[in-house]
Amino acid sequence: MKVGDIQQMWPPTPHDSTVSKSVDDTVQSFEDTLNDFVKSVNSLQNQANSAIDDMASGKAADVHEVMVAVEKAKVSFDLLLEIRNKMLDAYRQLMQIQM
Repeated sequence: MKVGDIQQMWPPTPHDSTVSKSVDDTVQSFEDTLNDFVKSVNSLQNQANSAIDDMASGKAADVHEVMVAVEKAKVSFDLLLEIRNKMLDAYRQLMQIQM
């Protein structure tokens, strides 16, 4: 379910076009930010995998750099999971609100 789907579930309220435009910009900005973060996490995962492959093939001799890449990927993935969990909790709370 997308953020736009949630907006459509709410009853319409009177507001002017500037408020509507501001809400649309905020939603788009949030979506872009989240997409950028997911792409960043994916990139860090790919870099960690590449560093591990280089280490296994003998191309990389520095274990420290490999471990740093792996830990960066792990921390960013853990943060992404926590953000997802918080968003799911917020969604569940919204669904429990009686109208």
